[in-house]
Amino acid sequence: MPPILTDAELTVLGLLLEQPRHGYELERVIEERGVRTWTALGFSSIYYLLDKLAGRGLIEAATTPAERPSAKSRATYRVTAAGRDLCAEATRDALAALTPVRSRVLVGMANSPGLPEEDVAAGLSRRLAALRDQLAEVRAARAGQEPLPTAAVAIFDYCEAMLLADSAWTEATLGALTKENSMDKYDIKKARRELYAPSAKDFSVVDVPELRYIAVDGHGDPNTSEAYTAAVEALFTVAYTLKFASKKTLDRDFVVGPLEGLWRADDPTAFVTRDKGAWAWTMMISQPDWITEDMVRAAVTSAAGKKDNPALADVRLISLTEGRCVQILHIGSYDDEGPTLDRLHHRYLPEHGLTFNGDHHEVYLSDVRRTEPAKLKTILRQPVKAV
Repeated sequence: MPPILTDAELTVLGLLLEQPRHGYELERVIEERGVRTWTALGFSSIYYLLDKLAGRGLIEAATTPAERPSAKSRATYRVTAAGRDLCAEATRDALAALTPVRSRVLVGMANSPGLPEEDVAAGLSRRLAALRDQLAEVRAARAGQEPLPTAAVAIFDYCEAMLLADSAWTEATLGALTKENSMDKYDIKKARRELYAPSAKDFSVVDVPELRYIAVDGHGDPNTSEAYTAAVEALFTVAYTLKFASKKTLDRDFVVGPLEGLWRADDPTAFVTRDKGAWAWTMMISQPDWITEDMVRAAVTSAAGKKDNPALADVRLISLTEGRCVQILHIGSYDDEGPTLDRLHHRYLPEHGLTFNGDHHEVYLSDVRRTEPAKLKTILRQPVKAV
């Protein structure tokens, strides 16, 4: 049920209950008492609120300006009997009402895994500085009005307590993040830089050792397959669950690796022609070597208890040794990979006496949700052997 009066309406009505006032006087009292530090009352909303309250019959004009009848700044308002009763009812309700925990920063924290950690730290640092400035403003407003009546003391005590609590939470969260960033955190892109930072100019040959992944199998067009979407969501859910469990139980942290995919088809030309319906795939995310099968199963169970995703049951831990591979960095849309793959299949491999020796492998370095198609970075990797 919506409140019978908004916070701003109730504040203005309360000030008029103290004594009849015109708009200018209300603005002066609001500024002197620092009312805007503890309630949502806009700088340009006083006359709008007066009109609204008058329209509901909660206040009425006590005097009419003699010279300028339209000059609202000099129209003095007083509370009507109906306004007095509604103000009392709304005040009783406000005294008992709980503040909902819906701070926007919580949405930011929920989305923070999608940002670089330095961006998260910078945002929290700005928040902490703003909280401290706001606390200083509240304390200055308080000091400028002392001695205060009991009700005003309670208001400022509450404001300070909330700001102090928010500051403490922000500082603790920032400290934990800074500590986490300073840990020796495993990052496969750094540990295996030769595999995850190829040139975009030409193909290079690399030797890929045994690596471990969590993986889900499927087939069909990744742009339209619900199974593909569910598989990717399941992999990231389990990957982050493993990350947090590893940090908590083993005190070993790691950066969740990029999404990777093994792609296969009965006819390899399906990749060049982009016949996506003929593709079969294994989507994967790399894991540190200390992640065990038991940890994966526990992470899957934990994730399944929080979200219904049938692909979670298909997540498994695999080891993959690709050996000798040819790879290149592709920049652009996934659908523009055809010419590069055609060059690999029909020029580079024959010219170097090589042929296929495993599934086509792609590593998706960009976040497709936040990157323009023309700027997507994808590693195209092909296991090979001598003809």
